[in-house]
Amino acid sequence: MCPVDVVRRNNVVLTGNETGPAVVLAHGFGCDQNLWRGVVPALAEQCRVVLFDHTGCGRSDVSAWSAERYSTLDAYAGDVLDICRELGLRDVVLVGHSVSAMVAVLAAAEEPDRFAGLVLLTPSPCYVDDDGYRGGFSREDIDELLVALESNYLGWSAVMAPVIVDNPDRPELAEELRNSFCRTDPEIARVFARATFLSDNREDLGKVTVPTLVVQCAVDAIAPPEVGRFTHERIAGSRLVTLDAIGHCPQLSAPEATAAAILDFVREL
Repeated sequence: MCPVDVVRRNNVVLTGNETGPAVVLAHGFGCDQNLWRGVVPALAEQCRVVLFDHTGCGRSDVSAWSAERYSTLDAYAGDVLDICRELGLRDVVLVGHSVSAMVAVLAAAEEPDRFAGLVLLTPSPCYVDDDGYRGGFSREDIDELLVALESNYLGWSAVMAPVIVDNPDRPELAEELRNSFCRTDPEIARVFARATFLSDNREDLGKVTVPTLVVQCAVDAIAPPEVGRFTHERIAGSRLVTLDAIGHCPQLSAPEATAAAILDFVREL
């Protein structure tokens, strides 16, 4: 059953053209809906834009979060579907950034008829290298990352934000991401991080049956180009676009190009 307070639980915000196609924006780990602000104005001219915070993040209802429920990405996908049901949304274009790209994959596999298409922005179905697969990290790398995050979350945030954004000439972007990380409760961040970095959704890619756009950056320390190509190749009929951008958060570093890629896809549906 869909909870009555879904809008409050996930701090849902509606903006844009009420008669346009519905575009739902799902943020990544340690972030909130504010990180979409650079792309929203362009999208809002033509689309009904739906913003929300994952449960436990941003201005969501933290009392609705539990470590047991949100230990897997399936719970986050369930929340996305709850939002769509509560708002009566159909023919949705679901845009998922980073880990939320896999949240989008899971949601579309569960209810494909609800979605017109997916935009997977800097996706990674598995962060850990495997035989014949490059995720970008060894298991030892991920274990060290999680230990650092769990032992000193604020210190981890200060170190990782510049790596993730990877725009040293624009330090304000890394500072914004660091501040977003630091607003997240460390316990919630710990559970979400494990759900993110230890997940393996490679097999789920083949379950996607809706039109899909995979968007990657030319340089990305978190999701290298091989990951984008793998995602594209495993989703039948998908299209791959590489932005002339650096870093894992193009909605921050290249909002115009990111918005243009999303809008081009929406127009083609």
